Amino acid sequence: MIFDTASMYFRAFYGLPSSMQSPHGEPVNAVRGLLDAMARLVTQYRPDALACAWDNDWRPAWRVDLLPSYKTHRVAGETPAAGPSVVGAGALAATGGLSEESPDGLTHQVPVIREVLHALGIAVIGRDGYEADDVIGSLCHQHEGRTLAVTGDRDLFQLADESTRIIYIGKGVAKHDLVDSAWVMAKYGVPASAYVDFAVLRGDPSDGLPGVKGIGDKSAAQLVDRFSDLEGMLTAASDPSSAMSPSVRSKLAGAVDYLAAAREVVRVVPDLPLPELADGRLLVDRDRIDRARLATLDARWGLGGSLERILTALSISE
Repeated sequence: MIFDTASMYFRAFYGLPSSMQSPHGEPVNAVRGLLDAMARLVTQYRPDALACAWDNDWRPAWRVDLLPSYKTHRVAGETPAAGPSVVGAGALAATGGLSEESPDGLTHQVPVIREVLHALGIAVIGRDGYEADDVIGSLCHQHEGRTLAVTGDRDLFQLADESTRIIYIGKGVAKHDLVDSAWVMAKYGVPASAYVDFAVLRGDPSDGLPGVKGIGDKSAAQLVDRFSDLEGMLTAASDPSSAMSPSVRSKLAGAVDYLAAAREVVRVVPDLPLPELADGRLLVDRDRIDRARLATLDARWGLGGSLERILTALSISE
């Protein structure tokens, strides 16, 4: 089971009251909400290995070079402080010195989250120059066996196949959807393997993805169904004898550069080096639990029942 960590703690922060505080009065809603969500899902699905994917670079320069509008609405002016080291990576990174905007009350919780995960012995995996989505995509592609990816990001629907399921928490953990290719087809009218092209056509304002003007969910699905992929659509658009309507032909012809760039932005990287898959660091192991550190973190931050629940879920509570 792979967790899209930032996606989860942002949702916990906004979904739980700021009155959930440490003994010193600081909000800990993101920390406790993340732990509770993880505990609930681990209890339900009983995975034998866990990883938390981390955004070492939430807005990689190579994606911005392809599509300058990528996540521009999330940019803030300062980089948050880094917590404990991430497996295979350095500190929190941000493109061009800019960081993802974090609301008051969240910034101080991010290092705490990393410390708690480290003390629990759960692998936190990030790669410099890449997003958590890329780590998740690489883990799913390279792991030999069934994989569950937990996220609130629809872009990861592209990963759904016979061995990978997406636990989509867009409506909350309790009401999550277990997404496979059939689910994507029923929801959007396209197979998961075509979700990238579908998303590029319709756009996604939350990621600064404008889409092709005049093409929405329905028309995007129809284009995928009829022409299979972007190459097929653009070939038809450039062929005056094709059955494509003049209106759609014009829309696609005016978006050729965008379509080529956006596809590479949306598609997750499948082949990041992941030595963690071979060295056993993803397996749940009680010997990696730092109980003394957990006790210190609990006393400082008041993790209480949330810490107890994740330990119980991991079957490592004493």
